[in-house]
Amino acid sequence: MKKWSGSAAVCINKNNEVLMVRGKDSNAWAVPSGGIETGETPESCCVREVKEETGYDVLIKNKIHIKETLIDEIEVITYYFNVEIIGGEIEINDPDQTIIEAGWKSISELHNLEHMYPEDIAVIKKSGD
Repeated sequence: MKKWSGSAAVCINKNNEVLMVRGKDSNAWAVPSGGIETGETPESCCVREVKEETGYDVLIKNKIHIKETLIDEIEVITYYFNVEIIGGEIEINDPDQTIIEAGWKSISELHNLEHMYPEDIAVIKKSGD
């Protein structure tokens, strides 16, 4: 069976907002994430994806979740990390050109958003506690 591994970043600011991105042709939001490239650790993938998708430089605080699922007969493992911003500003440099918007979304309003991965809401909320 084919396998895919990726990393995702949960970044919550002092206003209790989470950093999220939206892809083109979609109204659904998700935390910044992407596939681990050859030679990359899950941690370095997470830092790179946040930079590409949002423009922010981040520092990993800790690993918070591992999601294992099956999508179209592909085994998918995604590593979730709590991160904090250490520099940069919102600027999208996604080489895949799939991300069209990045922004801060209130954790208390998450249930009102359309989510690409609704199962991530619990991970985000737990991370913010």
